[in-house]
Amino acid sequence: MADGSRPLPHSSPLFSNLSYVHPSPTSPWGTYLAQVDRVVPYIGELARWAETLRRPKRTLIVDVPLELDNGDIAHFEGFRVQHSLSRGPGKGGVRYHPDVTLEEVMALAAWMTVKNAAVNLPYGGAKGGIRVDPKMLSRKELERITRRYTSEIGVIIGPQQDIPAPDVNTNPQIMAWMMDTYSMNVGATATGVVTGKPLNLGGSLGRVKATGHGVFVTGREAMRRLKIPLEGARVSIQGFGNVGAPAAELFARSGAKIVAVQDHGGTLYNPGGFDVNALTAHVEQFGTVAGFTGGEAIGSEDFWSVQTDVLIPAALEGQITEARAARLTAKLVLEAANGPTVPVADDILAERGIVVLPDVICNSGGVIVSYFEWVQDFSSFFWSEEEVNQRLDKIITGALGHIWDTAERHKISLRTGAFVVACGRILTARAERGLYP
Repeated sequence: MADGSRPLPHSSPLFSNLSYVHPSPTSPWGTYLAQVDRVVPYIGELARWAETLRRPKRTLIVDVPLELDNGDIAHFEGFRVQHSLSRGPGKGGVRYHPDVTLEEVMALAAWMTVKNAAVNLPYGGAKGGIRVDPKMLSRKELERITRRYTSEIGVIIGPQQDIPAPDVNTNPQIMAWMMDTYSMNVGATATGVVTGKPLNLGGSLGRVKATGHGVFVTGREAMRRLKIPLEGARVSIQGFGNVGAPAAELFARSGAKIVAVQDHGGTLYNPGGFDVNALTAHVEQFGTVAGFTGGEAIGSEDFWSVQTDVLIPAALEGQITEARAARLTAKLVLEAANGPTVPVADDILAERGIVVLPDVICNSGGVIVSYFEWVQDFSSFFWSEEEVNQRLDKIITGALGHIWDTAERHKISLRTGAFVVACGRILTARAERGLYP
């Protein structure tokens, strides 16, 4: 018999009906669980609470009916997962993608819990999404599906409960529709219910490029510690959107060369370095790097063996697989995406001496500036972009230094070091709050 002081093992028959207990090791949730397992030996007495990290606090699946422009009714599946609220309101983005699943959203919510704790923000972790290809919707259909989804999850979101933000295929306009819908339903303008909003509706300066900015700042600091010169460094980037493009711009401005880029449309290589401004303009016009004449088109798998110093996966999770990890030439991987490296690939990279700066610190710039936006909305007092970036740099470099020192002290990877720091904070809050009732 299990008692209240000892976490039940995953194999307990009490858990046999839970679909997320035994996921595929390479799935997003399986990757997250493996990361938690690696941190437990380093958290001491807090390990008795570790099972709470493996179990989302709340999962919501909603039907999102939509009247199409032609009058037909279509139904889409939507999700909102609150992984942990021990340290504060839930915080995490909303993605629109045809491959969104509950398990993926659970993992993303859990990584948000860890990310927020790793940089010591007063938030728990949450995430949401709709399984839809937004490119197939008109603007009016996109607005209607957003408003209906917001109404469906409105029972669990709010400025002090759970604060959504942009993610894959969502943007400030979608956040504006979400904020307006929630406000109409509660009868008062609630700017703090979402972040990543347009500036006119309480958005923050610096928010759009914040994640890419944070990738650059943490990357620059990691390169300094590893003695990799920034000037002339070769950088490869997978994903050239709201994160990859700003990161590329900052690296290029600092003297690095962007030698390879890949997105959903194609893969390009230029050993001399791309004209990042021209490439960005091309992507803004055509929606993909494909067709850009400033580089050579190569095979998608060839991207992973390009000679490079720094690799930035800035697309979706699970991209650095076992096979790809064995082929990488980079000295440093900057995880701009969430969960881009599967656990077995992590081990291969470690054996090869390739340092991985984990997502929970590397791409935390977005949620840090989202926090700034939330704070500014409550006070109705807004900061300059220079103030935003200065505060961002201070928080993210301080957090990275603490994680780096923790990893060196325990002789563990930076990822496990980040989890040691974050999970210690999460579980301390859980233990101090106790169980109710």
